[in-house]
Parts: sequence; structure tokens; C-alpha cells
Amino acid sequence: MTETTKTPATPPANAVPAPAPRGLLPLPLAAARALLLAGGTATAASTFLAWTWTSKFPGDLTVTGYPGGLQWLTFTAGVLTALLTLASYGIRGLGWLLPARNNAPLFLTALGGFGVTWYTIISISAELGGLANLEPGGWVAAVASVVPVIGALALPEESAGKTKETLKAYIAKPENIPAPHTAPGWVQRLVITAVTLIGLGVFTYGIDTEYGELFIGYLIVVIFAVWALHTAGLLDRFSRLVAANRSFTLAMGFVAAILFPFTQTDDHYANIGVNILIFGTVALGLNIVVGLAGLLDLGYVAFLGVGAYTAALVSGSEFSKFSGVQFPFWAAALTGAAASLVFGVLIGAPTLRLRGDYLAIVTLGFGEIFRIAVNNMDGVSGPDITNGPNGIPSIPDLNFFGFNFGEPHDLGGFTIGRFANYYLLMVLVMAIVVMVYTRAADSRIGRSWIAIREDETAATAMGINGFRVKLIAFALGATLAGLAGTVSAHVTYSVVPNPYQFAGAAPPNSAFLLAAVVLGGMGTVAGPLLGAALLYLLPEKLVFLQDKSLLAFGIALILLMRFRPEGIIANRRRQLEFHETGQLDVPEQTTLTDEPAVTKAGA
Repeated sequence: MTETTKTPATPPANAVPAPAPRGLLPLPLAAARALLLAGGTATAASTFLAWTWTSKFPGDLTVTGYPGGLQWLTFTAGVLTALLTLASYGIRGLGWLLPARNNAPLFLTALGGFGVTWYTIISISAELGGLANLEPGGWVAAVASVVPVIGALALPEESAGKTKETLKAYIAKPENIPAPHTAPGWVQRLVITAVTLIGLGVFTYGIDTEYGELFIGYLIVVIFAVWALHTAGLLDRFSRLVAANRSFTLAMGFVAAILFPFTQTDDHYANIGVNILIFGTVALGLNIVVGLAGLLDLGYVAFLGVGAYTAALVSGSEFSKFSGVQFPFWAAALTGAAASLVFGVLIGAPTLRLRGDYLAIVTLGFGEIFRIAVNNMDGVSGPDITNGPNGIPSIPDLNFFGFNFGEPHDLGGFTIGRFANYYLLMVLVMAIVVMVYTRAADSRIGRSWIAIREDETAATAMGINGFRVKLIAFALGATLAGLAGTVSAHVTYSVVPNPYQFAGAAPPNSAFLLAAVVLGGMGTVAGPLLGAALLYLLPEKLVFLQDKSLLAFGIALILLMRFRPEGIIANRRRQLEFHETGQLDVPEQTTLTDEPAVTKAGA
């Protein structure tokens, strides 16, 4: 068989050149970029003007010459828009901001600035009683934030000189995006350190927000900024750096977590931090069951309750049935983890032969049985063990070698309060849980979990003992939840049955834990931690959503399933499962020679 080569057809001499690509608005490319640059700069500059005349609106937006409150978020969005626009001009030193060479990041940052500015204007009008409460600076900001959006709408979908197929190659295959993988190792580690510090600053700012309006504006800017960085290709580039320096990245992550309490002056925010870590640790344990093994567990919060009640019973509380027993913390932690392990095996052994919805119903029943059982063990409806609805209060603070966790301490000129002490302890527990999770996921048993998740019948046919593998996942996840529960009991001073239910207005409950795993990204380490942080912060900051929090989260999950079903932090394997071949974020199928596979239409 002879192989024929095709020569590209020569266009005729009188062919009309293809028109230059245009955006939604009929403006020249140069004018569109000029509007973006001028609008971003004007938006940032408008924050130095007074937006309202009264300080009744939170953040004091009455000062001329210095931004305050929500103005700082508008300033950040305007600066990002201007920087990305300068990068699109090809200015030396800024090209790394747009490695994918597309215009989508410009539109997203402009939209973020428009969103936070107009949200602020509308909030001022709604809370103070009309547009008459706006100063000229507010009107300037409102107009200035519209200008870059107009410019972005006039930009073509792809940059000049880039075809749509080229953009697909850039976004679909991260290896096509130029990355600093050839840079010296110290440069790569320096970049990771800088990104970690920026992430710590962004997270700290979000926790420190003092009122709901500021937190909503913070969410608007962060969501659009991260979305822009993703479409620009910067997140893919950073992912390659992380993959090449995995151990260093994990170490920097824990260093940033340790530094967090030293950035706080109010122990209340440290309390939020320690509860996020507890919630995130339990979500990471659930990620083994749901994300790796593919088992839908709707009663997982019960294992957290088993660990908490066990620690409360043996930690010296005068209201405990065993009030004369006071284990040291390491013994109480091991006892709580062991009790959760036993419950995990006892529940999993007879039920894990079920699949799908049937397993979900059984685990949901177990969670409710646990809550009802501890609620009735008051000596009247049942044996006197848990004190019934009153729970076990007055759990004493931990004391390690004379270090009392319940008292503030001065470390290097910083005062570390009670919750900051427990936060640092929880960072250590989190490190242990992450190590266990990563070791298990990368092991032979981890690969068996993934095989069971993909196709249990095929995995069993290949010699994997499906029941044994699922039982190990169930038991390990329960153990990690119980370990977190032992710390939770000491942080909250008391343990009561109410939080350990399927759904409620605030975490921890099974619905929130499952939502944290799905929202953050199943099968990843950082995904459940991010999901837990979001789902804990939202009810804490948006108090007015308390009655409608489940409705809001339901809507958010529906939108997430529509636009990013693999979660915020995507596992590469699951990303391929959820998207069709040929979409921008999934590489096309290739043959063993890495050439595009021949389709039936082209055969």
C-alpha cells in the first residue's frame, strides 16, 4: 500500500482575505484595548474618591484620597484589568500573565470589577435610602466600571494571529502552555512560596471581613479573578510547578497554615480557622469513601460524633459517666479513633455488599440511628451514658507538659489565644490526615479503590476483592473522622446530639460534608479543604442566609454541576469523565503515536 501525501491547496490570486475577527461590539481592536486599559485605570482611580457622604454604610466610603471597605476590592479588580490589558499589548515583562494568549481573562476581570462596583452602589442605595446618598465619586466609579466591559465585549474570542484550534491546543493540553519547568529549582520554589503567601493573604482577608457586604464583594472579586487566571493558563502553569515540587508545596502549605494565627488580633477568627480545619479533616476522610472508592455515604457525620463522645467520656468531665477517668490527649485521641474504626467496621461489614442508592439509604439510616441513640441514652429512655439531649459539658482543656491550651500564651511577641492553641494542634492533626490520605491514595489499595469506583464488576473480574477493599475505605474514613472528633470535643467544651444530623443550617452535618467534597473536587487533597472552608465561611459571614442556606447551597451546586462538575479543584481523571472529547479543557483522544485518532467520518 502506497502512502500519498496531500499538498495544501494554493488560494487563487484574486481571493478576498478573511476579515479580521471582531467581538460582539463593532469596535476596532485597538479601540477595544484602549477602553479596557482606560476603564481599568479609571476604576482603580475612582476608589480614591468619596462614594457616599455618611459613614453609616459599613467600611466608611466617605474618605477622599484613601480607599476603604469595598473600595479596596474595586481597586484590586481595576488593577488586574489594567495589568492583563498591558500584557495583551505584548509589553516586555508582562507576557507571562497571558500564557494562553486569549482575551477571556480580560473580559472576566472587567466583569469582576463591574460586579463589585455596582454591587456596592446598589447596596449603598438600598441601605441608605436611595441614589441621593451617592457622592460624585460613586457615579464616577459606576461609569468607569462599565467602560472596560464595553472594551472586552468588542474583543474577538481569540487573540489576533490565533485561530480557535490553536486556543484549544493551548487550553486543552497544559503541556502546550509555556511553563518555567526549565527554570532553576530555587526559582520554582520561590514562585511557589510567593503564591502560597498571596493565598494566605487572600484567605486571611476573607476570614477577617467584618460585615456581609464586604464578604459578598470579596467573593465576587475572588471568583472572577480565579476564573480569569484559569482561562489565561496561569493555573495550569502553576499546577505543573506543583507537580514538579510536590513535597515542597505541601510543606509550604502547612507553613502558611501555621502562620495564620499570627496574622490575627481577634481570637474569634482563630475559632473560625480551627473549625474549618476540623470540618476539612472530616471532609478529607469522607473523600476516601466518596472520592476514591465511589461509595455514597449519607451518614458520615456520625463517625465524627463517635470520636467526640468517646473523647468527652474519657477526658475528665464531671458530667461524664466515667468522671473519674481522664486520659491524656494522645490516649483519648487514639480511643476516639479506635471507637470510630470499630463502628465503621460494624456498620460497613453487613451493608457494603449493597451498591448505589441502597448503600446511601442504609448509611443515612445509620447516621439517624446514632443521633437518636445518643439522644436517648439519658438513664430514662435508655442506659445512662451520654446524658441525653444535655450532652456532656465541661470538657477540660488540654494540657501538654505544662502548656495549657485554654490559656493565652506569648510567642515571639504575638499573643496566642485559646482557639489559636487548638488551631495549631489541628494543623498537626491535619498533617497526619493528609499524609495518611496521600499514602493510601498512591498505594496498591488506593488503585483498587479507584478501580472499584470506575467499574466494580470489571475490578472484581480482575481479581480485586471488592468487599474487602470497600470495607478498608469505610474503616479508614471513619477513623480519620473520629480523630477530628476528639479535638472538636475539647474546642467546643461540650458534646450534644443536635449537630450530628443529615442536614442543618450550619456544619457539621452529613449534607455539608458531602457538599464540601463535591464542591471542592472529589479525589483531591486540596479540594475538600477548599470546599469545607467555603461552606463554613458562608453561613458564618452571610448571617441573613441562615434560613435559606440550604436553598443557596443547592442552587450553587446545580450551577457547579452544570459548568464544572469535576469540582473547583479538578482531579484529572474525573475531569476526563465529566467532559466530552474536544471541549476546551479536555485533550482530544490520541493514538499510541500521539497523533489524533481517526474518526469514522474521516476514515
